[in-house]
Amino acid sequence: MQNQEGFDEFVRARWPATVRLATALTLDHGHAEDLAQEALAKLWFHWTKVFDENPEAYLRRIVLTTFLSRRRRRWWGEHATAELPELPATAQTSQVDDRESLRQALRTVSPKQRAVIFLRYAEDLPEQEVAELLGCSVGTVKSHASRGLAVLRTTLAPQTQEVHR
Repeated sequence: MQNQEGFDEFVRARWPATVRLATALTLDHGHAEDLAQEALAKLWFHWTKVFDENPEAYLRRIVLTTFLSRRRRRWWGEHATAELPELPATAQTSQVDDRESLRQALRTVSPKQRAVIFLRYAEDLPEQEVAELLGCSVGTVKSHASRGLAVLRTTLAPQTQEVHR
């Protein structure tokens, strides 16, 4: 019973950060919540082994591996359309536009590059920890970060030039 209560408290405390990580990876809030729930369900089965160690890192690893294994499947279920059937946003929604532009740009990088970029720059994790989470070398993390950022710069360059004029 002690472990169950500890797990419940852990889920309540880590849910927002887990969904934030999943959202950064999937670029879709609904899919992110599904991914977070699936990861927490997987963690539950290993809770007695990890609750005294570092369950946060273990959960992060589960989210990443689950996301990356989903990306390898041929069919992912629903597919997002290229354009939403909505009216163009007004100038008051520029912050939302910026987020959407970034989200669209993130779709152009590979899933591993997206994971590295989020973990390094949004979660502010050191390269060594990102490498451990992804099961690769520090050099691979640096390579993914460099290539992913180069793609983002190229993709976002026309929009940033418009802003600076």
